[in-house]
Amino acid sequence: MRRAVALIATSILAAVLGGALVWYRHVQQVAASARGTFPNGMAYVHVGTGSKTLLYLRGGTGVPFGRVFVLLSAIWMGPFLEDGYTIWVVARKRGMPNGYEVENMADDTATLIEDQFRGKVDVVIGEEAVGGMTAFLLAARHPDTFRHLAVMLAGYRLSDEGRSFEREFARLLSEGSTSEAGALWVRHMVPGLRVPGASRILGPLIVRFMMGETYQSLAQDVLVEVEAVSVFDGRAVLPGITVPVLLIGCDKDSEFSRVVYEETARLIPDCSLRLYEGKTGFQAGSDKRLPQDVLEFVRRHGSRDAERASNPVSSSEATVAAHA
Repeated sequence: MRRAVALIATSILAAVLGGALVWYRHVQQVAASARGTFPNGMAYVHVGTGSKTLLYLRGGTGVPFGRVFVLLSAIWMGPFLEDGYTIWVVARKRGMPNGYEVENMADDTATLIEDQFRGKVDVVIGEEAVGGMTAFLLAARHPDTFRHLAVMLAGYRLSDEGRSFEREFARLLSEGSTSEAGALWVRHMVPGLRVPGASRILGPLIVRFMMGETYQSLAQDVLVEVEAVSVFDGRAVLPGITVPVLLIGCDKDSEFSRVVYEETARLIPDCSLRLYEGKTGFQAGSDKRLPQDVLEFVRRHGSRDAERASNPVSSSEATVAAHA
């Protein structure tokens, strides 16, 4: 019995140490990440040295995640780094004029891919309202700029609650009220938090944690950005998407309801929908299944593309899978 317990303990310790070594290697890669701004005004964080390219269109605030956030995202990014990807986290361009639309952001992204990535990247992931809606329009307007597309936590339109939150959050940021903006974010994303004063304490830390550095046109850009996604309705656009799309959502998202996720998947001719049951948007965004779902989608459709090249067949599909 003692020998069996020792073997089990040794196996657990080995697994923990092995996981720690993998995590440390990823942290080292992320710690060495390059940060900057492309000539067209889109800021970026560059992680990894793999031969494949992943373009991650982040959601919100117009700056890549702060360095601490990027470091703590090493585990989430790990499967992509292990699979040979170089990851480019990018934000929409700076200095946007009033009236700039999601269509303009998608065109900016296509131009970036043409100028900086020789016209095509392997995978695009669009995150939340800004990144996800931009990804939808990139697929509709510029389908030749990528090989595979995944959209996480975005649908064809924001909910009324989502629009209200996004506009108020942007207003506070534009006025420099970062503490109030952070407190609002905590109350919105973690509505069940019952610790008195927690939102006021955590709020300022979270905003700095998420945003990193600020820049001159941030106050204007957040207002322009939020107005663009608040008025966006993709129902007329999504049926024109001709490439396969992986859509990842959840059933307790305050910004996009389950009904919106399902309707979005139905409108896209070839869409695989993964719904993380029992998860809020905040929880789903950090779910460990997400990178594996994306990689599996890429592998599956890469094999399908190879089969089609040798034996062309036209088909369309919309698949819904619930993850317990």
